[in-house]
Amino acid sequence: MEYRTLGKTGLRVSAISYGTLKLPRISAEEAARCLERALELGINFVDTARDYGDAESKVGRALKGRRGEFLLATKTSARRYDAAMADLDRSLQELQTDYLDLWQLHSVSDEESWREVMAEGGALQAARRAQAQGVVRHVGISVHRSLSVMHRAIQCGKFETIMLCYNPIDAENVGGVLALPRRHGLGLIVMKALSGGTMAYPKQARKAGFGGRDALVAGALRWVLGNQNVDCVLAGMRAVHEVEENVALASPVVPLTAAERKQLLAMLGEFGGEYRYGQRCLACGYCQPCPEGVNIPAIFLAARMLTSYPDDVKHQGYEIYEQLDVGAEACVECEKCVEKCPATLPIPALLKEARKVLERG
Repeated sequence: MEYRTLGKTGLRVSAISYGTLKLPRISAEEAARCLERALELGINFVDTARDYGDAESKVGRALKGRRGEFLLATKTSARRYDAAMADLDRSLQELQTDYLDLWQLHSVSDEESWREVMAEGGALQAARRAQAQGVVRHVGISVHRSLSVMHRAIQCGKFETIMLCYNPIDAENVGGVLALPRRHGLGLIVMKALSGGTMAYPKQARKAGFGGRDALVAGALRWVLGNQNVDCVLAGMRAVHEVEENVALASPVVPLTAAERKQLLAMLGEFGGEYRYGQRCLACGYCQPCPEGVNIPAIFLAARMLTSYPDDVKHQGYEIYEQLDVGAEACVECEKCVEKCPATLPIPALLKEARKVLERG
């Protein structure tokens, strides 16, 4: 396993680390098998959150006798001091530990949330109190989409790590931010390297490639870890074979070549056409440019944020859409985009649906 230093925390973390968002979908017994195998294979960083259903309790039960063997992180979505401290107490109880290696302010993804957590009596003050008490070793933050908040968090000197969404299609547009955390001493933790699990073949139809049994998974993980600004990738693993396959990709990390990167993007584009199980736009960009100037991937992303993202970041869907020079109404249904879409998605019809979601009032 390859290990990297998590910014100024000085912690050495496994390049592939364990994200637990999906643990509520499996039994406690299977979760224990996965987590135990992960530690055996060299994964030494486990990240969870108060909001992840019963994930904290499953981690606590599975690894309570092995606390000294791994680094443990969790998150609070609370914005105020008292609520954050209550979350911390509950997290420690569920995780069956008396300290955290990293406690993160969860999804501070708009200016209002930023102001609230940073204010007197905000969640950051709770984190500082917990540090002073020796309950929390290091403090971090996670951010979705808001580039302005990302810049503030990186530059303010108050945090030691930042967690961002990043993958080959970079749907949250963080590519230009990735080099900044290291310049300011922050560790960079990447989530959603597989775009929330959408970049994976159905198990019965997996295609090998890029050194893995699932070409999309292997390609995406190698793509992200090939960026030396990234300290670790959180992989959400629900089966022992997933743990074993992912670890193999970081033992050591072999970055994709330029030719492989191009091949991966082509495969992602073709992926939707082969496996039609509610496939959504993967933002591959093959449909661009539109003769009418419609930014199709951006419109679909904005609509998806409104229909499937957490409530605290849904408003950003409107913001993305309202910043576009050309709206969905400009589509004249020429279907040139359909001809170019590797998944042959019915784009004009989908734009009409997106317009209904996005146009206020």
